[in-house]
Amino acid sequence: MPEEGGAELRSTLGEHSFASVLPEEKDRITMDTSNLLEKVVDRRNLNLAYKRVKRNGGSHGVDGMQVEDLLPYLKRHGDRIRRDLLEGKYQPQPVRRVEIPKPDRGGVRLLGVPTVIDRLIQQAIAQVLTPVFEKEFSEHSYGFRPGKSAQDAIKQAQVYLNEGYTTIVDIDLEKFFDRVNHDKLMYLLSKQIMDKRLLRLIRKYLESGVMIGGLVSSTREGTPQGGPLSPLLSNVMLHELDMELEKRGHRFCRYADDCNIYVKSKRAGERVMSGITRFIEQRLKLKVNRDKSAVDYVSRRKFLGFSFYASKDGYRIRVDAKSIKRFKDKLRLLTSRSNGWSMEARISRLNQVIRGWVNYFYLADMHTHCLNLDEWIRRRLRMCWWKQWKKVKTRYANLTRLGLPEGKAWEYANTRKGYWHTANSPILTRVLTNTYLEQSGLLCLSVVYCDFYLTNRRMPNGTYGGVRGQQVK
Repeated sequence: MPEEGGAELRSTLGEHSFASVLPEEKDRITMDTSNLLEKVVDRRNLNLAYKRVKRNGGSHGVDGMQVEDLLPYLKRHGDRIRRDLLEGKYQPQPVRRVEIPKPDRGGVRLLGVPTVIDRLIQQAIAQVLTPVFEKEFSEHSYGFRPGKSAQDAIKQAQVYLNEGYTTIVDIDLEKFFDRVNHDKLMYLLSKQIMDKRLLRLIRKYLESGVMIGGLVSSTREGTPQGGPLSPLLSNVMLHELDMELEKRGHRFCRYADDCNIYVKSKRAGERVMSGITRFIEQRLKLKVNRDKSAVDYVSRRKFLGFSFYASKDGYRIRVDAKSIKRFKDKLRLLTSRSNGWSMEARISRLNQVIRGWVNYFYLADMHTHCLNLDEWIRRRLRMCWWKQWKKVKTRYANLTRLGLPEGKAWEYANTRKGYWHTANSPILTRVLTNTYLEQSGLLCLSVVYCDFYLTNRRMPNGTYGGVRGQQVK
């Protein structure tokens, strides 16, 4: 079983947890799938799976075991687990149900958290199955695949728009991960997998149940979102949709259960929506959410947090307004004056969020947004500093230390104005300057974005996005 140490696996943009496969499997075009379970429990494969699970971290499952407890447990029980898997005796535990609020549509997203042991086994299965199915998947499927990403989907969508396909058929699958038909999915898996032992193990995972409030409920449909195997199973399930769209000659991008089809007119879009909805509901046994699905012009729809706008050099990419709002909501939590964090910890967490956000949205034209957000973030940090100083004598001492004359410092230390108002005052911006914040470690959002832009820009034809109307400094 896995051992601690060794080189960590390198992740690729857009790569999901199942993307790490055994080296000799990566380039194999055809393979024998009748003895895949032996490859799943191979020690090298399990070692790769352990490293990935350990790196991803995550919460405990129904048994309460944490990721850091996994290695000692495997040293004691690893051989028995491998033997039980090969003999078909292993029984997965139910997943722990977690509800995540949906950011802009209301309701909750249901996630299933497997135990760390089951995450390890699912990861090992996914690593073996990925090369089996990857060679079959469509080039227009971008979600949770090695070497593909959301950014690749956005780039391709931009190409379609600039070719004149500016009406979008936006298909939303209702509770996709909760509605997957087990029999249909197992049939699709069995077309490529000859090892019936592995098929039975996957079936056990599908039917392992969920624990809600201490009670276990059976699962007769769905593949719980949250396990390492779930993304691969979703791509297997929706591969038939990809093949149908390709057979009909449609231009489309699919990222997991988000699918956009690009056509030239609304009339054509209505016809496509009708035909594809019938296919999804009759052939795949899934349900299209008619309230959220729509045929509309590109300027009124968003895809993966991005949207598009027309310019003199074609359609360009921008960050959707709802994505900016969600980003500000996250920043607002990190810069709350009441959470009691030190400024060092606060700035460290802010920098992580800033890097992650720019890393995702760097394709978009957002330099002006970044400048505005930088100003807003700095004001909120000044507010946090002012709250931390709190007492008059502490404020006076810090203001004078930062170079304010004693008389002015005493006058300002006694102000009765609110924290947010004071954070934007000339005196506080004079002592807690932009340079001071930068020296305290705060990353400048606009600078990080410009660095990404200069590294990834592609001008002028087929542009992905970039800095427009602003000097790059």
